[in-house]
Amino acid sequence: MTAPLRPGPALRIPTPQMTPALRRFIANEAGSAAVLLAATLAALVWANSPWSASYFAFWETPVRVLVGREGLDLDLQHVVNDAAMAVFFLVLGLEISREMTSGELRNRRSIAVPACGAVGGMLLPIGIYLLVNHAGPAAHGWGIVMSSDTAFVLGILALFGPRCPDQLRLFLLALAVVDDVGAITVMAVFYTGDVRPGALLVAALLLSLFPLLRWLGVWRLTPYVVLGIALWAATFASGLHPTLAGVLVGLLVPSSSPDTVRTRELYVFGRALVESPSAARARLTSLAAAATVSPNERLQEWLHPWSAYVVIPAFGLANAGVRLDAATLRHAVASPITVGIALALVLGNAVGITAASTLALRAHLGVLPGRVRYSHLFGGAVLAGVGFTISLFITDLAFSDPVLRDDAKIGILGGSLVAALLGAWVLRVMGERTSLCSPAGETAPSDLPPLPWSAPDLRGNPTGQTGGTLQSPQVQAPVVRDAVDEQGRGG
Repeated sequence: MTAPLRPGPALRIPTPQMTPALRRFIANEAGSAAVLLAATLAALVWANSPWSASYFAFWETPVRVLVGREGLDLDLQHVVNDAAMAVFFLVLGLEISREMTSGELRNRRSIAVPACGAVGGMLLPIGIYLLVNHAGPAAHGWGIVMSSDTAFVLGILALFGPRCPDQLRLFLLALAVVDDVGAITVMAVFYTGDVRPGALLVAALLLSLFPLLRWLGVWRLTPYVVLGIALWAATFASGLHPTLAGVLVGLLVPSSSPDTVRTRELYVFGRALVESPSAARARLTSLAAAATVSPNERLQEWLHPWSAYVVIPAFGLANAGVRLDAATLRHAVASPITVGIALALVLGNAVGITAASTLALRAHLGVLPGRVRYSHLFGGAVLAGVGFTISLFITDLAFSDPVLRDDAKIGILGGSLVAALLGAWVLRVMGERTSLCSPAGETAPSDLPPLPWSAPDLRGNPTGQTGGTLQSPQVQAPVVRDAVDEQGRGG
């Protein structure tokens, strides 16, 4: 039976709905990368058009929100960078928490190779940048080169690397998670201004309420959202960058799956609604359905489209605009900042990620299963040199001089473009020409079943021996019953 695109009765006058093809496009990383690329190009065209003055004047528009004598006084660019980008970092925190609970970060053997690759992809680019810019104000921009843009990397992989195995995509996703943790830590420690102790104490008290909500078993999103907004305001007042509040909220929102009691409750409320429909029973059924999904997953489902298709394009539009006239380009080509960033993004990531991942594979710290070859690994490492969102974000924190910012932005754009083209070329040309990273049979061990363990009741075993294998009875029992039934039918 074909399910409707959305629940409820159809309207008398039909309204436009997204087709399945459009939904698949939006769900694909290439869609997010395409929107971000369009916003970046629009910013560059606007900043270099005859109306370029309006571009910079627009983002300097003052925005004031006052409650009595207290409030916020920012320009429009910092509304995007400080407030809207908190949503982006909140989604990052939610993703990191989910991966640590039920994703790739659970298994040591699965995360070892991308984690080592991420460390190599952070340290070597920083070293290259500091080798070129070892003194003066330019040295403060070393954090710009340590992060990859996940949307662009996976979007390019979807557009130009259709022959690449799915495990390469998972490798880059896991690498990006570790990479984001490193970038967030660097921003918190090295790119923080003057700290006001009073507001910082309030932020710490608000932060301590999140574990209390988890201990109380609060599963509705409203308390977490309200507390998160208050934490953002306190963090902003403390002098720390307010986007750090988004990361912390994402890490502390519960990500573990609710127990099976919630599913049984949904059946009870749903049956009551079917037997006697009413507004109250419909509301209770909706709440029961929400309780079957973790707050982390529900919040991420709600915020991810806004982050990917509104916040990030707005950030690109607000920050990617840089004048590319002849004088600016001549200055940038000779600037150590531009050269250092471009070299660090392209060469640092390609060599650092490939070398560190290869060492982890050769030392048997982990595996890259599937059909991932060393050519795929190298191509993905080159693509990881596409640094955009967090690189531009740290540029705004590292440099207050507009000239240094422009040099850094040109280095980011130029290095990212070279990394994208070179990475796509490597994946297409080298293809299947190298050996597998992890030969057949070298796979990560499967997770053990949950405790308690007991010997399975193999009633179909004529000898009565179990072979010494301990299994969870909840997992093994259905399999045993199927085996017994199959023997009965065949006997």
